[in-house]
Amino acid sequence: MPGRPFLIVSINMAIYATLPWIEVGGHPAIFLDIEHRHFYLFGATFNAQDAWLAFFLITGAGFVLLVIAALLGRVWCGYACPQTVFLEGVFRRLERWIEGPRNERIRRNAGPLGWAKAWRKLLKHGIYLFLAINLAHIFLSYFVSLPELMSMVSQSPGEHPRAFAWMVGMTAVMYINFAFFREQLCLVVCPYGRLQSVLMDKDSLLVGYDARRGEPRGKPKKSSAGPADRGDCVDCHRCVVVCPTGIDIRNGLQLDCVGCANCVDACDEVMKKLGRAPGLVRYDSLRGLDGEERRFLRPRLAFYAVLGAVGLIVASFAMQAHTSFEANLLRQRGAPFAVLEDGSVRNGFTLHLVNKSRTRQTFEIEGVSEAMEFQIIRPRVEIDSLENLHIPIFVTRPAGSADAKEILVEVRRVGSEEKKPVDARFQAPAQ
Repeated sequence: MPGRPFLIVSINMAIYATLPWIEVGGHPAIFLDIEHRHFYLFGATFNAQDAWLAFFLITGAGFVLLVIAALLGRVWCGYACPQTVFLEGVFRRLERWIEGPRNERIRRNAGPLGWAKAWRKLLKHGIYLFLAINLAHIFLSYFVSLPELMSMVSQSPGEHPRAFAWMVGMTAVMYINFAFFREQLCLVVCPYGRLQSVLMDKDSLLVGYDARRGEPRGKPKKSSAGPADRGDCVDCHRCVVVCPTGIDIRNGLQLDCVGCANCVDACDEVMKKLGRAPGLVRYDSLRGLDGEERRFLRPRLAFYAVLGAVGLIVASFAMQAHTSFEANLLRQRGAPFAVLEDGSVRNGFTLHLVNKSRTRQTFEIEGVSEAMEFQIIRPRVEIDSLENLHIPIFVTRPAGSADAKEILVEVRRVGSEEKKPVDARFQAPAQ
């Protein structure tokens, strides 16, 4: 990949590879513990009961991509997508270093199998396999945590057969993808690329060819100023050679363009050698390539802004509903009530209490309904982060009481003002 975007790609590569190493609040920055259904996201903790919040996370990310596509075209695909980051930033650079430029590779591949060809292929694919194994482990560390992964690596594969099977499967997927499948993932599998034509308009930033300046094409002359009837494009096909999807950017906006800007750097190098101004292929909008002024404010972005504001409001209310603990009062199995010797009626309940914070917490439990006697087995409990307890509660009331049959239990988190009332219906024999 040319030097200009490689710094951005390197930063993104470092982010993807180091997130499992970075701790926020005592846990990895992103840790999706599916086995125990515990999820950590930049210091926030969630459990399976918070799965509905993923809707706002996914739709929010999707909305951001919509806005990015409308403003900056496929800049995500070209600079931030993990597929492009590792393919262009690692695997293709190694391929060029081991097997040489594209034209040289094509000539060698078309020839007979010799030592020069064999050792390059073996070395390249050996390194590819090694990198695929490491990327598979990085991927798994997002789901089993880095310390647990390091422990698994030091033990026999038979002690963790499922994790080992996932590692082998992900290694195969990554190796096949980066060694052979490559851009087909963007063109065939990824739905985001297919949506570009409806997300972008004439004011969206894209990689384009300035036909007004480049046409008609012609071979370069010794003088930097060619004939008056000839454009700056010398038809060298460098933009086609460096394109990872093999398109000709001079044919206009195309679905296969991933916005990597390889053609921009290649064309600028040719223009520099010829003593001509860079920018024949450049980042611009279709309106800008036509010589018109690019608009920023337009109905499409206004519509996105309204949708974004609505989504932000709804997400704010949703996050307010996310508390540091969850409590539910459930009826115990068996008969709904029991009549005691003195004629009073007893109901058995179980309080399911979940600590959703990232630290160990203490909770106090109290029955607050009048005219009822509460027997709480553990009125004060301590619960580890994202752990839960089932606490038996027995409620007794006089038979034939005319008081309300709803019972109310209050759970308070010690050290804060946060509390949550939970209720249930008291069952008694018909009067």
